[in-house]
Amino acid sequence: MEEYAREPCPFRIVDDCGGAFAMGCIGGGVFQAIKGFRNAPSGMNRRLLGSLTAIKTRSPVIAGNFAVWGGMFSTIDCTLVHFRKKEDPWNSIISGAATGGILAARNGVPAMAGSAIIGGVLLALIEGVGILFTRISADQFRNPSPPTEDPAALGDPVNNFSFGGTPNQKQYQ
Repeated sequence: MEEYAREPCPFRIVDDCGGAFAMGCIGGGVFQAIKGFRNAPSGMNRRLLGSLTAIKTRSPVIAGNFAVWGGMFSTIDCTLVHFRKKEDPWNSIISGAATGGILAARNGVPAMAGSAIIGGVLLALIEGVGILFTRISADQFRNPSPPTEDPAALGDPVNNFSFGGTPNQKQYQ
């Protein structure tokens, strides 16, 4: 199964790492803006300043964490594509589980197993929703099947019969 507009595997790692960094920076910025606004002292200027301070301090950290996750996921995915010689949803599911497990390795085996299960389940859900949307959108563009009506009910254009199966009156006039 070919992906639309995907980079080849060595370059895909850098591309996914950068995309994950951007996503973490934007999403983390929005989240930290809300959190900083809510936790700042009252007063509009103080709240805006608290929001901006939270964005500047925490958003790059979140973006870096996303980049590490995206880079590791993509590296494992490319490794699986190389060894399995095919691209399918199983690569993403296994990559999500392995990435979750590896990133939680410092916290012990139970945390590693839990993160691996969560990573695999999340990627399975994402892949399943992607397959579902692909099938739904493919059904919209499928050609409708021809009607299965009785040809005798429509008349025979070759023998010039009318709908009842009797000779057409215009033929004899």
